Amino acid sequence: MCHVIVTCRSMLWTLLSIVVAFAELIAFMSADWLIGKAKGRGGVGAEPTAEGSPELPHPTLGIYARCIRNPGLQHVPRDTLCGPYAESFSEIASGFWQATAIFLAVGILILCVVALVSVFTMCVQSIMKKSIFNVCGLLQGIAGLFLILGLILYPAGWGCQKAVDYCGPYASAYKPGDCSLGWAFYTAIGGTVLTFICAVFSAQAEIATSSDKVQEEIEEGKNLICLL
Repeated sequence: MCHVIVTCRSMLWTLLSIVVAFAELIAFMSADWLIGKAKGRGGVGAEPTAEGSPELPHPTLGIYARCIRNPGLQHVPRDTLCGPYAESFSEIASGFWQATAIFLAVGILILCVVALVSVFTMCVQSIMKKSIFNVCGLLQGIAGLFLILGLILYPAGWGCQKAVDYCGPYASAYKPGDCSLGWAFYTAIGGTVLTFICAVFSAQAEIATSSDKVQEEIEEGKNLICLL
């Protein structure tokens, strides 16, 4: 018989697991990893506009995507044009960024699987006598290691030609030159930290769902068990 068990700690772990997975996925897909200086209509390498003129949008560069100033296409009303600059994996600007994409993609895939499984832990707490919470916590720890490897390798690619075009000639490995770090990079870091917090907190979720109070509720014949 299926017992629906909801505790404060298990629900918090489930919600946090979902948030972390979405945060890492959004950061990975975003172009706001590096933010360049606003450029004139001449393109990425053009000089900034004169003082007093309206502020121009800043070009941004992600792992495989970018946002640039609209070159003046009349059928596109937006000030910036965003989209992937790499149509295939081999066209990603740097070998380090290719490795970053692989590590982040694997980590995010694991996090998404755990987020999906976490929703069902209210009904199923163990499989083959193994706690789902402990298994998910282990997977989150492994995902966190993949994310760390990706984030360590990412700055090593700042010396590629694509980054130099956006960040100036002083851009090199682990030196962003004229660029600043965008919200996507910080979101990826924050998501990685939360991933390890989730991995640790999964043990608390397992303890909460297997506590004596839960067992007493089950022995009383209750199918829906909610505990703070």
